[in-house]
Amino acid sequence: MLQQRTLGKSGLAVSALGLGCMGLSTGYGPAATKQEAITLLRAAYEAGITFFDTAEAYGPYVNEELLGEALAPFRDKVVIATKFGFKQGQPPLGVDSTPQNIRAVVEASLKRLQTDYIDLFYQHRVDPNVPIEEVAGTISKLIQEGKIKHWGMSEANASTIRKAHAVQPVAALQSEYSLWWREPEQEILPTLEELGIGFVPFSPLGRGFLTGAITENTQFDKNDFRNALPRFAEENRKANLAFITLLQSIAAEKNATPAQIALAWLLAQKPWIAPIPGTTKLHRLQENIGALSIELNAADLSSIAAAAAQIDVQGARYPESMQKMVGK
Repeated sequence: MLQQRTLGKSGLAVSALGLGCMGLSTGYGPAATKQEAITLLRAAYEAGITFFDTAEAYGPYVNEELLGEALAPFRDKVVIATKFGFKQGQPPLGVDSTPQNIRAVVEASLKRLQTDYIDLFYQHRVDPNVPIEEVAGTISKLIQEGKIKHWGMSEANASTIRKAHAVQPVAALQSEYSLWWREPEQEILPTLEELGIGFVPFSPLGRGFLTGAITENTQFDKNDFRNALPRFAEENRKANLAFITLLQSIAAEKNATPAQIALAWLLAQKPWIAPIPGTTKLHRLQENIGALSIELNAADLSSIAAAAAQIDVQGARYPESMQKMVGK
């Protein structure tokens, strides 16, 4: 059993490291075969991971079906997080957090996940057309009906989180956070701490960049969405390699890998943070889990902070069209 963490005051206990499952189906080039994906998901469980993250939008739909099949033998021993909030589960069509869509997604997700309850149900992106209090009210009813246990938000801003939490306590916020995207430290982390809400960082390894496996010369698959991210443009990657140099130097001292240092750094920030690195490879899964045994003391953390402060990350995290959907 891996170390457990509780997401804020919600009482929802998860493995300190979860598994982000999107990449098994979409986003990063060719998807894993179904059998490879099921093997990886079950290996994660055998290794002690009990926190699995999916969404109707991943695929769409196929990622939930994959988890439903893979996790069925031990459904009652894992925490499954999924998400609602896009029209027909497709981000390009825009957002939809109307009560009727939320209810429709719950029913469809329950079927695909082969379960009768969802442990953690996130609003994938805030819908500017539906008051967040109305969304929280719909969620509150679904919790009373036993269809979901907890709810969360993703990429929401502090004031929206407060409004939502006042109607129905939010268990967790899921947003991007890593050594090279630290914006949540300004307003989000203090708000979550004050309200007792857990934090689930996605892309804790900078979409693979912080592993050290990506260089300025890396060629991504034509279907890899990193091709569209300014931060992954060739000249920006070249400039951002300074981060890898930093991680490699600390990793050498700790007999670890850059990825393990990046995850250990995140885990050391707050006891209610549970990152969800994704991978399609068994050896990377084991490497990520190894981060849990790395101790970064106060001196390590301050030297990382000082070194990181000297590096100016190049490139926006999203293109303009996607940026409009975050931080609402």
